[in-house]
Amino acid sequence: QVQLVESGGGLVQPGGSLRLSCAASGSIFSINAMGWYRQAPGKQRESVAVITSGGMTSYADSVKGRFTISRDNAKNMVYLQMNSLKPEDTAVYYCNAKRLQPFYDYWGQGTQVTVSS
Repeated sequence: QVQLVESGGGLVQPGGSLRLSCAASGSIFSINAMGWYRQAPGKQRESVAVITSGGMTSYADSVKGRFTISRDNAKNMVYLQMNSLKPEDTAVYYCNAKRLQPFYDYWGQGTQVTVSS
């Protein structure tokens, strides 16, 4: 089992920045990749950014150049630095941990990000 706890959401004006944090605990050794997803009202949950155990990263086109995912293996933490935020970034952001063998997705409880003036 893996437990994920997000923090760092809030209300920010357009153009502002936020950093989300995800603390992981439990069977971390079994995790192959971690990432951030988001779900806006009335929309499906979508992948925002992923970082593999080897440090490779990938981003949704909508956030490339604005968001940066990183991890601190010593602290079992994953971060999402969000810059130049737009109203369309408003959503609940979820931390995800992915185990490939056998396949399983772990989720945090989510943290609200609201971009509004």
